[in-house]
Amino acid sequence: MTGILLHRAALGLGLGLGLLIAAALPLRAEIDITPVETPGGFTAWLVQEDSIPFVALDIHFRGGASIEDPAQAGVVNLMTGLLGEGAGDLDAQAFAEAREALAARISFSAGRDTVSLSARFLTDNRDAAAELIRLALHEPRFDADAVERVRRQVLSSLRRDAVDPNAIAGREFARLAFGDHPYGRHPDGTPESVAALDGDALRAAHRAAITRDRVYIGAAGDISPDDLAALVDHLLADLPEAEVPLPERTPFQAEPGVHAVAFDGPQTVIAFGHAGIERDDPEFLAAFVVNEVFGGGRFGTRLMRSLREERGLTYGVGSFLSSGALGESYQGRVSTDPQHVPQVLDILRAEWAAMAADGITEDEAERVRTFLTGAYPLRFDGNAAIASIMASMQFQGFDIDYVNRRNDMVNALTPDELNAMAARLYDPEALVFVMVGDSGAEHD
Repeated sequence: MTGILLHRAALGLGLGLGLLIAAALPLRAEIDITPVETPGGFTAWLVQEDSIPFVALDIHFRGGASIEDPAQAGVVNLMTGLLGEGAGDLDAQAFAEAREALAARISFSAGRDTVSLSARFLTDNRDAAAELIRLALHEPRFDADAVERVRRQVLSSLRRDAVDPNAIAGREFARLAFGDHPYGRHPDGTPESVAALDGDALRAAHRAAITRDRVYIGAAGDISPDDLAALVDHLLADLPEAEVPLPERTPFQAEPGVHAVAFDGPQTVIAFGHAGIERDDPEFLAAFVVNEVFGGGRFGTRLMRSLREERGLTYGVGSFLSSGALGESYQGRVSTDPQHVPQVLDILRAEWAAMAADGITEDEAERVRTFLTGAYPLRFDGNAAIASIMASMQFQGFDIDYVNRRNDMVNALTPDELNAMAARLYDPEALVFVMVGDSGAEHD
C-alpha cells in the first residue's frame, strides 16, 4: 500500500507539477541515461533534463514481503505505510505540513519483492526535501496512534479483498502455484497477522527491509551527476547492510485441473495459467510479444476475439507474464456468467492448444510489432515515469541501453522465433483453473 497519501494542497499543486513533469522530457527517439557512481558505492541511473526545475527520484529496496516471517505476514507492508507518518522530531501532522510547505511528493509502497520510495520535488527545495526523505528512511517514529490508523487502513483493504472475487482468485492461484514460499502468501498479510503486529515487529522489519546493499536508483530532471551522487550518499550511505537473507527461488507447483472456490456473485471469475518464463531468459521478449497477440488485455487479441467479439461470453479477458525475482507464472483472468463457465473453459483450452501447435500468423506478428513499437515511447512521457522505469530496469537486470534497443529487438523477432516460443510457453495439459463463484456445471 502507499504509505503517504497526497494532501489536498500538494494535490492541487500536483496538477501543475504533472504538467511540468510531462513537459520536462518530451518524447524522443533516444533516452540518454548516465550511470552515476557515488563515493559511497551506489550506482544510480540519471536522465538529466534542466529545462524545468524539477527532480524525480525512485529507489527500490530489494526484499519486500518475501523476507518477512510467515508468522508476521504483512509486517513489511504495514511498516512501509508508516514511513511517512512521522519521523525524527516530526509527528505525522508535522511531517505532512513540512512536506506540504515544500510542495513535494514523497510516497512509499511495498510489494512481494521490493519496498519503494518515490519522490518528486522542485530544484529549489531539493535539500529540504532530501532531509524529509532521509528522516523517513532512517528515523521513522512508529507512533502508536499512527500505527493504529494505518493498521485500520490495511485491515479495511484486506476486508474488501476478502469479498472481491478477483482478489480471491489471485490469492488462491498464488497459493496453489507457490505453496509455502513467500510468493504463495498475500504481501499485505491476513487480518489476524496484521492485527497482532507490534512496534518491535515494525522496527525489526524496517531494519531488515531498508538496507544499503539491495538498492536500485533512478533519477530524472534538473540535477547534475555530481549533485545526484551527493544526494544519494546523503540518503543511503548510513543505512545498515542486509542481515535477513533473501529466499530461494521457487518452481511453479500447482497441479493441472479445476479448483473451485464457492462465492455468491452474479459472475464467476476464473484465474487460469501455468508455469511461466524467467525474466532473464534470453527469449523472454519473444514470450512477451507472443502473449500480446494471445491475450494482452486489449481488443484484437485472440482471447478477446474468441470470447467476447465472436461469442459474447465476457466483457474482458487478458493474460500476462508474471515474472518475479524468485519465481514465475503465466496467468490470465476472465469473468463470465456461471452458465457459460463450461464453454469458456473449453475455449481457453482450445486456444491454448492452437497457440502451442500453430503459433501466430505473420499478419498477427506484424500488427503486434506495430502496436508495441508505437506504444513503447509513450511510457517515457515525463521525469516521474522515467525515474520509476530506470529503477525498475536495474532491479529486473536490464542493461542501461535496453530502452534504446528494445524496439529494434522487437522488430528483429522472426515468425519462426515467435512460434518456437509459442510451442515452448503454451502447455494446454498443464493448465490450472481457479473458479470463484458458481461453477455452472461439473468439470474435469
